[in-house]
Amino acid sequence: MTVLSIIRDCLDALLHPSARYDALMRARHRAFMAPRLLGSLAAFAAFPVYLAMRGAPSAVEVAAFAWLIAPILLSWFLSRTGRYEGAHVLSSLALAGLIMAVAGSTGGIESFAAVWLVVVPLEAALSASRRVAAFASLLALSCAGLLILAGQLGWLPVADTSTAERGVLMACGVVSATLYAAGLAFGAESLARTSVALLSREEERYRLLARNMSDVVSRHRRNGAVEFISPAAEAMLGMPVAQLLGHGLFDRVHVADRPAYLTALSAAARGDVRSIEFRLRREPDGSERGQVDFLWVEMRCRPLDRDFGQNPHGDDTREAEVVAVMRDVTEYKLSEQALEQARSAAEAADAAKTRFLATMSHELRTPLNAIIGFSEMIAQEQTLMLGAAQRREYAQLINDSGQHLLSVVNGILDMSKMESGNFEIASEPFAPRAALLHCCNLLALKARENGIDLITDAPQDLPVMTGDPRAFKQIVLNLVANAIKFTERGGQVSVTASVSGSQLTLRIGDTGVGIAADDLNRIGAPFFQAGKTYQRRHEGTGLGLSIVKSLVALHLGELTVQSRLGEGTLVTVRLPLVYTPPQVKPVESKVATLAPVQRHDLQDQAHDQSQDQPALVKKSA
Repeated sequence: MTVLSIIRDCLDALLHPSARYDALMRARHRAFMAPRLLGSLAAFAAFPVYLAMRGAPSAVEVAAFAWLIAPILLSWFLSRTGRYEGAHVLSSLALAGLIMAVAGSTGGIESFAAVWLVVVPLEAALSASRRVAAFASLLALSCAGLLILAGQLGWLPVADTSTAERGVLMACGVVSATLYAAGLAFGAESLARTSVALLSREEERYRLLARNMSDVVSRHRRNGAVEFISPAAEAMLGMPVAQLLGHGLFDRVHVADRPAYLTALSAAARGDVRSIEFRLRREPDGSERGQVDFLWVEMRCRPLDRDFGQNPHGDDTREAEVVAVMRDVTEYKLSEQALEQARSAAEAADAAKTRFLATMSHELRTPLNAIIGFSEMIAQEQTLMLGAAQRREYAQLINDSGQHLLSVVNGILDMSKMESGNFEIASEPFAPRAALLHCCNLLALKARENGIDLITDAPQDLPVMTGDPRAFKQIVLNLVANAIKFTERGGQVSVTASVSGSQLTLRIGDTGVGIAADDLNRIGAPFFQAGKTYQRRHEGTGLGLSIVKSLVALHLGELTVQSRLGEGTLVTVRLPLVYTPPQVKPVESKVATLAPVQRHDLQDQAHDQSQDQPALVKKSA
């Protein structure tokens, strides 16, 4: 253990608790106490030697030695109170008092001690306080003025020293003052070095924190301009930090989010703490030119500390600034959107269940009531005196009701099989034209009864396709029956078939009531029926189009619905000519909601592919 370490340990033991945990303040306290304690101890050690060489001291010499012991009291004051600036003020007063006492008895302003007045403000400069330095400067000037005034008024004793002695004393005064000032200079340099080292260490600590934290820390002006941003922004946005300074970050904020971004920074500059979410444009490495990628960012901003924004003199010369912490919350937003979609799906499922129960209560009760009622009438034919014609009529009504009930149950069972993945496709070659004409012929009578023109356009050269003929017929029957059901008397339903590449394209268009834009996105959902339940004028369970959608998906086809309320609907089905069963479960079909079309456009599109075809079958009233 060296002598310096022992001295440092002794000084640390004398430090006030308030200075023990601040490295810079600890160094300042040491720099204040060390020279004063050593000087006082040196004065104690030199006093006996001085007495042996000089003899009995004079009153001035005793006072001088007494003042040299005073620094011990100053060190004790600092150790007990921790008031660093107060200790420097007392030290300036003690030094100025000693200089005044010595100079007053040795010639006033011409004394060798007067040169020490220059040291008073230099010593106070170590306090790092402008107030203490100003006080020490005024004190030194005041002492010099008093010495000059006292000399002019003849209040000071006349020095009895010779010119040679005065020269020697003046030289000693200058040399001693210079040495003391040199000591102060080295002390100031040591404190400055300590301050720089601590500042560098602190900066390195914060720099390490800024480099390794995933959140981005930035400093903004009131107008949003970035003055500093941490290196984490490069990993977040995929671009150099230098390009984000100034208004570089603002330029990457989504246009729709820029007002909220600037409003939050402005509010934080006024003293509020704000938290907002906005989108930032990011260009990942390897992305194609023009590709835009946005990520969601949560930013919490607060005003910069007033102490940090002021200069050391306490004058607020800087405009209000904001510190912000940004965090990538894209995954959170995606999870939030997924939860919202799940909630919407749950609500839709609940609404579908309600609609299903409401629909089934009608679709099942009506035929069952008819079956029960007419069968009871037949059972009581003797009492009711029924004729043969009435019995046949009632039996036909019972049969029709049973067939309707069977179709409803079959539809529900088919839909359940498709949703559970148990519906199997029996693929085989078949002629689509013959199947299409057969389905249209089955529905021609219903079209005539409703006063609707059913136009079928199927070219004779349609190739043979591979698929499930039963599913193909069910697709056509459901779509054409829907078109007839929702077309008013005097309207028209057109069915066309054509080949586009390796696909068979079916278009079923009508001039019926159409579908509202809000309902287009939900077309094909089980038990969904366009329009409000209490406004329905048509029977049905809402399973027809859903079954068609599932059958098209099982054939790896595509279903497109175009419609406009009051102007009709056009349904386009594209099926592969050669169906290849997938190795995995087929994906859900595509139901695209396209731009609304006019009624004449629906008719034109229905006939675009068949203007030159010879086979045109028209079923009308």
